[in-house]
Amino acid sequence: MVATCVFCTVPDPVQGLKEVRRVCRHDGRIVLLEHVRSEHWFLGPVMDALNPLVLYLIGSNINRRTVANVRMAGIEIDREEALAGKIVKLIVGHPQEI
Repeated sequence: MVATCVFCTVPDPVQGLKEVRRVCRHDGRIVLLEHVRSEHWFLGPVMDALNPLVLYLIGSNINRRTVANVRMAGIEIDREEALAGKIVKLIVGHPQEI
């Protein structure tokens, strides 16, 4: 399963990711390319402050903690790569056995 910049717009990203886990074969791979909230001491809070405006204007959350959401959804991360100033992440994983 491959998704790019999807979980910034899904109302409940953890539930959406749980659905991805559910429909992915047990031996399948999940590949996500997502923008995420910066962990930088200044940029992260700025993204939080701007998020309501950005959400209103373009319908996308710019401060989602997608890596944590992936784990909460029961997807085991095999590879995580920071791109574009660490606000874009390539996340490769697979469904955890439940």
